[in-house]
Amino acid sequence: MANTFSVRVPGTTANCGPGFDTLGIACTIYNELDLTLSATGELAIVNQGEGAADLTTDESNIVFQAVKMVYDTVGKTLPGFRLTLRNAIPLARGLGSSAAAIVGGLVAANASLNSPLSNQKLLELATRMEGHPDNVAPALFGGITVSTLEEDGTISALHFLPAKPLFLAVAVPAFELSTRKARAVMPSEVSMKDALFNVSHSSLLAAALCSGQYQYLPLALQDRLHQPYRSQLIPAMEAVFAAAISAGALGAVISGAGPTLLAFCDRFDAAIADAMVTAFSKAGIAAQAHILEIDARGAQVI
Repeated sequence: MANTFSVRVPGTTANCGPGFDTLGIACTIYNELDLTLSATGELAIVNQGEGAADLTTDESNIVFQAVKMVYDTVGKTLPGFRLTLRNAIPLARGLGSSAAAIVGGLVAANASLNSPLSNQKLLELATRMEGHPDNVAPALFGGITVSTLEEDGTISALHFLPAKPLFLAVAVPAFELSTRKARAVMPSEVSMKDALFNVSHSSLLAAALCSGQYQYLPLALQDRLHQPYRSQLIPAMEAVFAAAISAGALGAVISGAGPTLLAFCDRFDAAIADAMVTAFSKAGIAAQAHILEIDARGAQVI
């Protein structure tokens, strides 16, 4: 049996407007990791790519913690190993970098033990580490996921692919925004009117994606639970949204907790992402443009 287990995990965008903490999409941007077992008992972690200089190389590393969680769960002694992490997903930008790290560590560790844990169990472990399933579910399963987390801890995740091709124009600004800070600006309670608004719009969004009736997306992507409050943390957000729509996007949202902004498109059109970057630039903010598609497979042992 091979001593090295390699895993590829997609980045993710969560919330998607009204689907706060429930809706997520796997995207075609990836982190890869190699888990190499050793008999020496030593730990080595090598970070490459995005954020390499900022990521830890000791037991505080989140991938290490995920690997250890699997071994603890199955009652096995954690061996020595080397982790090589090749990251393309930018850190603290709203594209699921922590979810990819967690899922990658869990999947690699599970593979190294001949996969005793089911995907459902891996989802439960990932949610325990991340705190909510909206990013870890699409990172694990791929596609679009709708997740529920019950009061007793039960997690369900339905995953599907849209009825027609869908593209994601992404503008990644050159500043970080932690999920903790993005949550801190949100109210602890909302009005019944706003709650009903989001229930109806998230339902319409799921139906539009399932049916391929994308003419409903401009309406369905609207939100009142988190984006109005987080806009103060993302300069030029409304201008970037307007630029995307003027360039032909179906609608635009904050990706996860931000600060990345994402537009839904029914065609591959680099001009939409470029227009978003230009709008950021006019506010004095550098940003990178990407056109992503929906990853259909999720985390894979490669």
